[in-house]
Amino acid sequence: MNVAVVKNNGEDTGRKVKLSKEIFGIEPNDHAIYLDVKQYLANQRQGTHKAKERSEVRGSTRKIKRQKGTGTARAGSIKSPLFRGGGRVFGPKPRSYSFKLNKKVKALARKSALSYKAQEKAIAVLEDFTFEAPRTKDYIAMLNNLKLVDKKTLFVLPQSDRNVILSGRNIKNTKITTADTLNTYDVLHADTLVLVESSVEKIEQNLLKK
Repeated sequence: MNVAVVKNNGEDTGRKVKLSKEIFGIEPNDHAIYLDVKQYLANQRQGTHKAKERSEVRGSTRKIKRQKGTGTARAGSIKSPLFRGGGRVFGPKPRSYSFKLNKKVKALARKSALSYKAQEKAIAVLEDFTFEAPRTKDYIAMLNNLKLVDKKTLFVLPQSDRNVILSGRNIKNTKITTADTLNTYDVLHADTLVLVESSVEKIEQNLLKK
């Protein structure tokens, strides 16, 4: 698959980049995508939820009424889950939601997500660029030139560029990442995947070696 390379002002450079069939042209594996996205979302959870059980709530430990003769059920503690203010039965405790996923499955999921974008013709290749200083105005102008203002975009840089990241981090519906940290969820979440020209080779190197 060949994709035209454009400048950040929207002009065509007259060059094209060939995207590898082994990454952008495979038969997508939906189950691998499901597992990778599930792991990504699980890793976003803090897992700091906590509810007090009967041994942890505050209250008297005396027996609140006599055992027999009341005509009601026995009650040994005011901290029982049956009473208001008592502990919770099997309440949530702090835990980690992360789980293991094989590297080959994660790589397959990323290839599948990129192949879906290629099938949808939702991949654009941008000539290498940078900003002289962090300016949101410049980033918005670039989106206007590329006609991507109203779309969710994911810009993939070859390496971290402070000026570009600071320029675009506060803009709605746009995200900036690097080729090394590209993940399945972000690829699928974006309407358009914008690959900076040098990042294409890095993505292919990272995924073909796995």
